[in-house]
Amino acid sequence: MAKKSVFYSFHFNNDVMRVQQIRNMGILDGDEPVSFNKWEEIKRSGDQAIKNWIQENMNYRKAVVVLIGEETHKRPWVQYEIKKGWNDGRAVVGIYIHNLNCPNNGKCSQGKNPFDQFNVGYWNMGSIVPVYNPTPTDAYNSIKNNIDSWIDEAIRVRGIYKGTAI
Repeated sequence: MAKKSVFYSFHFNNDVMRVQQIRNMGILDGDEPVSFNKWEEIKRSGDQAIKNWIQENMNYRKAVVVLIGEETHKRPWVQYEIKKGWNDGRAVVGIYIHNLNCPNNGKCSQGKNPFDQFNVGYWNMGSIVPVYNPTPTDAYNSIKNNIDSWIDEAIRVRGIYKGTAI
């Protein structure tokens, strides 16, 4: 069976090591990780360069997987990626990653649901987009064993709200 192709959205500075654990599971076909140096180079090139990078990496992806750490909801580019993914017709799903152990920082506090900041038609996006909180005692295996079905559910939900925009 072909792997689902997804775009990962997350707070780079705080969560890149947690996100790398999910990428390394090998279950999904996700965008290739960008190095810290490359991301800094893109950022120095300005907002349009960042938007172009996001567009290029989001192209042909079925879903946007928002990996939610402690401060993800505050990040302007995560907010942009959520809006862009939804408005382009992609499925959107959130997964809390605060219980994944970062080799540098350990675990972190659970962040706020980033979808609560948006409305889709008459609905608050936080009430319609699936968001999962993996088992605290074994977050890694909880994600590994369920991420594929969580994305399937997000695709189903997106079909219900087809044609709606943020």
